[in-house]
Amino acid sequence: MRANRAYFVLGKVIMIGTNAFDYINVLEKAADASWLRNEAIANNIANVDTPNYKRQDVDFESVLARELGNNVLVDTDTKVSRVNLSHLRVGTYTDAANFSYRLDGNNVDIENENVYLAQNQLKYQGLIKSITQEFQNLQAVMRK
Repeated sequence: MRANRAYFVLGKVIMIGTNAFDYINVLEKAADASWLRNEAIANNIANVDTPNYKRQDVDFESVLARELGNNVLVDTDTKVSRVNLSHLRVGTYTDAANFSYRLDGNNVDIENENVYLAQNQLKYQGLIKSITQEFQNLQAVMRK
């Protein structure tokens, strides 16, 4: 059961226990994971010349996919409303720890990391825009 959320609107505290925030909550977790991935990639770039360093990454996408499930008979709104946000916690992991094409044992490829960084920054910006749009939609509904 999802906990009610309290919001301060027009001088009053309003409790909201609806699914209005389901997408926002999932988008927020995705943005957090993207921020964490950005830190991991920046750390990889900083350690490009560190012997035996193994690149770090974050895998939010597979965690989200597992939580949403793959039942094609269930609509996306229902899947998102069923997401247990506590299951969307991710951390960094060591990517290809035993693989390195370099003699110093480091597996960071600076060109790849720069591409991952640009890709992740675009993803983060898209997530923030989506969160903003969701709040704008809620504001539009409250005005009516």
